[in-house]
Parts: sequence; C-alpha cells; structure tokens
Amino acid sequence: MKNKQVIALLMSVLMGAGVLTGCGSASMASTGAGGSYFSSDEEGKVINIWTWNEEFRNRVTDYYPEVKETSSDGTVTTLKDGTEIHWTINPNQDGVYQDKLDEALKQQASADQDDKIDIFLAETDYLVKYIDKDIDVAIPLKELGIDPESDLYDQYKYTKDAACDADGVQRATSWQGCPGVFIYRRDIAREVFGTDDPDEVHALIADWDKYNEAAEKLKEAGYYMNSSTIDTQRVYTNNTKAPWVEKGSTTVKVDENVVKWIKDTKENLDKGYIHTTDGQWADTWNKDQGADSKVFGFFGPAWFVDFTLTPNYGESAEPNWGICESPQAYNWGGSFIVGCSGTDNKEHIKDIMLSLTGNKDVLLDIAKGTGDFTNTQSGMKELSEDDSFKSEFLCGQNPYKIYAPAAENIVMDKLSPYDQGCVEALGNSFGDYFNDKVDFEKAKENFETTIKERYPDITEVVWPE
Repeated sequence: MKNKQVIALLMSVLMGAGVLTGCGSASMASTGAGGSYFSSDEEGKVINIWTWNEEFRNRVTDYYPEVKETSSDGTVTTLKDGTEIHWTINPNQDGVYQDKLDEALKQQASADQDDKIDIFLAETDYLVKYIDKDIDVAIPLKELGIDPESDLYDQYKYTKDAACDADGVQRATSWQGCPGVFIYRRDIAREVFGTDDPDEVHALIADWDKYNEAAEKLKEAGYYMNSSTIDTQRVYTNNTKAPWVEKGSTTVKVDENVVKWIKDTKENLDKGYIHTTDGQWADTWNKDQGADSKVFGFFGPAWFVDFTLTPNYGESAEPNWGICESPQAYNWGGSFIVGCSGTDNKEHIKDIMLSLTGNKDVLLDIAKGTGDFTNTQSGMKELSEDDSFKSEFLCGQNPYKIYAPAAENIVMDKLSPYDQGCVEALGNSFGDYFNDKVDFEKAKENFETTIKERYPDITEVVWPE
C-alpha cells in the first residue's frame, strides 16, 4: 500500500487523458555536450522548473552553456535559442515544497503547456516517492533519449540506484554526490590531541567507541564534541539493516541502529559531550560554527562546508577547519533532476540533464568553482590525486582525497517514500526525551503518533526487542 498522498497524486494525474504517458514527444536533436541545438517545432518556449532553493538555479545559470541571461530578480533565465526558464522556488521546511509540488502535479494534465511543470527537483529523502513507476510523473531517462549505461556511465552507482524505480528504470539524475565526512576545528585538535592531521584525527574517531573516548578528552579540555543532539543522527540512520517501511507494507520498523543512536546520544548529552538540544539550523547550532565556538566538529558533505559552515564561520575569520573520514560512511542530501511527464520540452530537459550531470568537463568546473562533490567518478578521482588543488577554507587541504573514497562506501538500497517524515519525526519526538521532559516510552509513543498523523496508511510502528 502506498502513502495516501501519493495515491491521490496517482489518481489525479493518470486521469489526464494520457498526458503522462508518452505525449509531447519530440525529436531529440540535442547533443548535451555544449553547442547543442533544438530543432523540434514541438518544443515549448517556456521551461518551468520547480525547486526549493537557489542551488540548482545557480548551477544552471553559471554552468549550463546554453544560458544567455537571467533576470535581475532571478525568476527568469533566457537560453540562447530564446526559450525561457521560469523558476518556482518554495521552501523545503515542514514539507511546504512537496505539498505545493503535489498540488501543481495534480493540475498537470489540465494546465496550459506554458504552465506545465517541465522539471522538478527532489531530494534523496523523498525522491523514491516521485519516481514510483505506477505514479509515472517522472519520465524514464531512456524516453528522453538518455541511456544511463552509456551517457551516464561515469556517475557513482549509488546515485543511479537512488534514481531507479522498483523495476530498475532510472527516472532522475543528479550532478552531485553527497558523501558525508567529519569536519573539525584544527586549533582545538592541536590543543587537545596534539595534531590536526586528517589521518591522525580520523584514527581518534575511527569507530564510535574511539569517538566517545575523544569526546571525553575534549570535555576535560573545556570543549564539546558536537553542537546538537541531532548531529550524528544521519550517520546512524544511514547504516540501518532495512528501510523504514518495506515496499508494500503498512508498518514502520524502527531499526536497532536507530535505537542505538537515541541511547548513545542521550548518554553523550548527559556526559557533557554535546552542547545543545537545539536542532540543526537553529540559532545556537549556527553560532556553534563560529570562530569563537567551543564545538569541535560537525558531520556533513561538501555542500555543508560550502553553504552552511563557511558563512556561519565568517568570511573574515582565519581558515581553521579540516575534514576526515567519519566513524561510518553516510550520505546527506542529494538533489535530483526529474523530467516531468506532460512536458513539451523533452529536448531541453535531455540537454540540461546531459550537460549538467553527464558532461565530465562541466562537472569538474562545478566542483572547482563551488566546492561541490560532483557526480563523475573519474573526475573526482582526478581531483583527489591533484596535489595542486587546495581548499583555502580547509587550510590548504584537498577535500576530495577524503570525499572520493567516502563515496565509494555509500549504499543507497534502503530508500522508502517515508524516509523524510520518519527522520524528522525521530528528531522532533525524542527532543523532549533528550531534555528530560518525557521518558523513553513516552517519546516512542509521540513518534508513533506523529508518523500515523503524517502517513495515514501506516497502521503500526514496531520497535526492536
């Protein structure tokens, strides 16, 4: 049984008189490698792209070779052939983006061609909801003229696996990978551990037992290992044995590693290893990334360093950060480009996808220009071996030496449409437990209530014995 929200979407869009199954086809004249052209008279003159922040818009406007100009307010990007990209951006928080996207998709069949969604972005946490083969709102890449095996052969396998439906048909593609690492303050490392060398720091946190030993030393020196109780959550939840909800099931099964995260976090909080129970993006958490903070490290991928840590630390502050491998491999984030069924811009979608996710030169330019870890195995290997490539923010360290091997250990075979809701509910429901406002059993009860309210088709929540 599927999420009822997804079923409603399925019923509404499939009633669209075949709009979502093969209409709007066009000859594929694009090369996808720059210098492309669009010869089909059927191609529309407006490409509507939906997303939740400016990241993809910036990647398109800065690196897609067919861009001519973008309006001063950023809402319209004009391509060299005169086609306009119209950007619709809604915030991701509290499910706002998905709710608005779902409502728009319900109108896709009846919308005017220039109002139809042509491309939308989806995060790893909820991508599986939109690439479901039965819903059929995401066009298979092969129907766009893209062969994942040949055109996207250089992408990381886990990013392709995450974009495949239950039959193994790839329906989305991404320009980025998001292997997670541990990001630490070099000055604190030198003071407490006598070294800030990435390999030596990793040896100190190579597993959770060593991690906690290092946390005790930091505490004794007046520092915190982490800022928030939520900081380690994804590392644990990315290393579960099974998905939150098995396909076809109505039961949320809480993995034993999730319970381990809860218990470890409560213990570490009580021991004084963690600064606050405020969540990520909270004011305290942001300030804990500042130059005067007593927090040693954070877990995050490349985008975290660029979009979050760098501005929070302060551009005028002296570079003072390093990265090393995490105690466990994990992935955080990932923005996937989805071609929306019903589009009249298949050629343009194909070209955008191929240029930004299948062109090694473009992907390397994005990596070098933004610090992104991009979706080209050979390109990331080249950067990891390039001793001349250095990050000023990371004190001259080449971060790709850490990112690249971390990406090779990521497995994305446990995704479900319920991931985002379960992860958010986990953090929210156990916040009161971490603050000693409720006991463990009450927190479990609150989690179950939240899940069933968000997903009415879920009939039970099972905890490990």
